[in-house]
Amino acid sequence: MTFKKFSFPQNNIKMKISLLFKARDIIFIKILVISLLFTSCKSLKEDVVYFQNAKNFETIVDTDSFTPKFKVNDIVSIYVSTFDVEASRPFNLVRQSGSNAQFLDYLIDIDGNIDFPVLGKVKLVGLTVEEGKELLKEKLSEGYLKDPIVNLRILNFRVSVLGEVRNPGTYQISGERISIMEALGLAGDLTIKGRRDNILVVRDFNGTKTYTRINLTNKEVFNSPVYFLTQNDVVYVEPNNSAMSSAKGDTRIGLILSISSLLISLAILTTRF
Repeated sequence: MTFKKFSFPQNNIKMKISLLFKARDIIFIKILVISLLFTSCKSLKEDVVYFQNAKNFETIVDTDSFTPKFKVNDIVSIYVSTFDVEASRPFNLVRQSGSNAQFLDYLIDIDGNIDFPVLGKVKLVGLTVEEGKELLKEKLSEGYLKDPIVNLRILNFRVSVLGEVRNPGTYQISGERISIMEALGLAGDLTIKGRRDNILVVRDFNGTKTYTRINLTNKEVFNSPVYFLTQNDVVYVEPNNSAMSSAKGDTRIGLILSISSLLISLAILTTRF
């Protein structure tokens, strides 16, 4: 009786080994995908969420008594009143337009002055609204009026919000104080493609421009010198890397590189066995 030596077909052995490594590759791919998902979520939070380091029940006291100051080329309205209406009339010049009468506005000239009736040149540049009122009251009380009341307002208080926001444009402000968060709210907030960590505020004061960048993902934005905006400030939100890649038409490059890298890794693992 003759016994034949039994042996597994070589092809079956290779198949089992191949299946073993395929299973291992599947596990590797799953781990890789999960890692990428967690990394992406973390990166998205870091890029998008505002005030990330603000703590629960933390109080930030606003100790900044910020008020805007008059600048060159500001347009201001001034109305003077007293108990003696006739005495205050010369200080409230009226512009007649058809049947409508409007009080004259005043432009702060290059030297920082307005040309006010009777008083002549009055320097307002660099003063706050309250300081301007007190200055005019003082001058009017020097032999002209008794207990004058002065109403003074900045008429050209507007800010421009540009870049990656939903509604870019220039916005007229009715009050005398607006924060950068309120200005961004007027513009519909940032789009998902706007950088929240590098917002630029351009400020002009009498021909001198300042450029300040702030990070909305950090609570320190509340301490920034540009948290409260002044008239004619420009807020610019620059696009993030995703937006710039989209503009160049290469949004798929990152995905292609990732898939290529994965395929090369799998090919190397397979050819080793």
